[in-house]
Formats: sequence, structure tokens, C-alpha cells
Amino acid sequence: MNTSFPMTEASEESAIGVIGGTGLYEIPDLQITDHIEVQTAFGSPSDRLLEGRLAGRRVVFLPRHGIGHRLLPTEINHRANILALRRCAVRCIVAFSAVGSLQEQYPPRHLVLPDQFFDRTSRREHHTFFGNGIVAHISFDQPTSAVLRRIIHKTALGLGLPIHEGGTYVNIDGPAFSTRAESQLNHRLGFDVIGMTNLPEAKLAREAEIAYANVCLVTDFDSWRHEGNGVDAKTIMEHLHANAESARKLLVALIPHLPLESVLEEHRALDSALVTDKGLWPENTVRNLSPILDRFL
Repeated sequence: MNTSFPMTEASEESAIGVIGGTGLYEIPDLQITDHIEVQTAFGSPSDRLLEGRLAGRRVVFLPRHGIGHRLLPTEINHRANILALRRCAVRCIVAFSAVGSLQEQYPPRHLVLPDQFFDRTSRREHHTFFGNGIVAHISFDQPTSAVLRRIIHKTALGLGLPIHEGGTYVNIDGPAFSTRAESQLNHRLGFDVIGMTNLPEAKLAREAEIAYANVCLVTDFDSWRHEGNGVDAKTIMEHLHANAESARKLLVALIPHLPLESVLEEHRALDSALVTDKGLWPENTVRNLSPILDRFL
């Protein structure tokens, strides 16, 4: 079945959202029940959402760069991606992404669960749902879900996967990798991994009251080290197959342990964030953000 627009959240079973990054375009163990075409007020997401069952849970999968990796990092419509997942009753997201390592303790094929971000992006006006008559300022001092990180960390250790809990992810625009000067500065500043996609997702997930955690799959040492010739796509691709296999193994073991109920603090993120008086909210903006704002009406 191909659904042009999903049901409202109130009529659906809550779901676990999975965003697949470079090398993770499908979940072999997912028993697909639907391909969902979604149009949001912000446009189309990266691709159709794949809905299915995994370990008895409802799972909605979205390939971040589209099937076949067709989208540059700056071409990804993060607002449409996150709003589409929320329309499908997703309340927790586990996002996978390839990253470069900025510190020796994170070699290729290791996994990192960042608990902080540093923003070096240039398109920040696209990293919020708000505006157009409604102002909100989310609390973002803890940008990823501590509860989800703990569950992911424990599950990965049980599988024998090399994983690190905590660390700072510095987000650049791309698509070019860092110059050596940029990479060395990021290394000296103590940042841990570098990527091009996860910060916008984390911000928007928080605004959408979705608990979010990202699993970073290390593919290279960026270009901060003096030895070597820096990072290139060929080097990254050599590690992607092993990383994707680790991600699939982790995901299958992880899904049964993730919370489906809206009980985490991220699920009430807008309680103290909305500034504009509700009586002044424009009808069109409310309609566009209905999956997020309906509980306030």
C-alpha cells in the first residue's frame, strides 16, 4: 500500500523513528507494511518513509540522503523529515551517521554517542519550525536524550561493539571535508567527531517534542593528523560496509528496549518554550505545525 498522507497521531500506535545515514539505506530485518508519501508545509522529506514491524514494534525508517544517496547535506530538508516522522506518531528517533574522528580514542569503525553539539552551519534559519507569527525558544543545553543514549550504550556493549558514550559533535555544512587548518583547530578545541547532518535533526526533534539520539559511525580521522593525506570519499567508503553491519546489528537488538510512551522530558519540551500568546497564533501557522501544537489547542 502507498499512503499519500498518514493518519493523525491520535489514531496511530506510537512508533520508533530511525534515520539512516551514509551506507544505511534500508533495514533488512524490517517487515515493511507501508511506503508513506508525505507532503509537509515545509515540502517533501528526503524520500518515502518505510513503515514496518521490527521486534514487535512499529518502526518508521527514513533514509536521510534518499535511496541511492542523492542529496547533499545542505540539500536535505530536515524540517520536512522531522515533521513527517512526527506525523507518523514517532516520539523517539535513533539517527545513524558517518563521521570523522577528531581524537585518537575514536578510531574508524568505533561508535560514538554525542551528548553535545557545536554549530558551524550557515543555514540556521532552516533549523526551526517556528516563526510566521509564533515564537519559541527551546532549551537545548542537553541536545540529545540521556535516556536513549544509556539504552543504546548498554545494548551496544552487550553486543561487543566498540562504543563511546558522550562527546561533542561539530556540525559543518559540507559537502567538502575540512581543510587541515580547520580540522586541527577543531581537534585543539577538544571536539570529538565531525559531521554534516545531525545538529539540525536534534534541534528540530526537540521542537517537535521527539526524544533524539544519534549513533555516529566513525569512518576516518578527518585531516588533523600530520601524517597521511587527509580524508577522502574512497577512504570513508572502505569503512562504511563494516559500520553499516554494526548499525543493523545494534538496531535489531535495540528496538525492543526503546520507550514508546511519551514519558521523557523531551516530550514536554515546548511547555516552557512558547513565547507568543496563544490568542495571537496565526491560523495558517497553527495548521502547518498541527502535529506539534495540537496538544496546546
